[in-house]
Amino acid sequence: MGVSYMSKEGFLKLEKELNHLMKVKRKEIAAKLEFARGLGDLKENAEYDAAKEEQAMLERKIGELSAKLASAQIMDNLDIDPTKAYIGATVKLLDVATGEEVEYHLVSDAEADVFENKISVTSPIGKGLLGHAVDEVVEIQIPAGSIKYKIIGITR
Repeated sequence: MGVSYMSKEGFLKLEKELNHLMKVKRKEIAAKLEFARGLGDLKENAEYDAAKEEQAMLERKIGELSAKLASAQIMDNLDIDPTKAYIGATVKLLDVATGEEVEYHLVSDAEADVFENKISVTSPIGKGLLGHAVDEVVEIQIPAGSIKYKIIGITR
């Protein structure tokens, strides 16, 4: 796994999630396993099988988060050109076709959250915006076709 760039906020959020999984969820699943063991024969015990599967998924998630955090490099906005759309920037856009304004915060894959308008720099729109400046019009290929945006603001 290569370097994963993210904001300090994103790093702390993942760290908090990992801590919760390791300290709280592990104990919950251990209690479920202990309860299921007490129900008798493990060969035909659906609760035990479900708890073991939940434990395996939890450990996989812990491993993924640990790897992301281990390869994380926190972005320092001081090193990035503030006049262009790069990771960490909030980009205000005007849809050329509809006149609708939208704002996206460009983040790493690990931090992306569509409900908070945080899009990954590896998404089609994120890739299409990278390196462009205010007043530029960009045409971006998305799964539904093509979209044109005029960049009307960039902040950090």
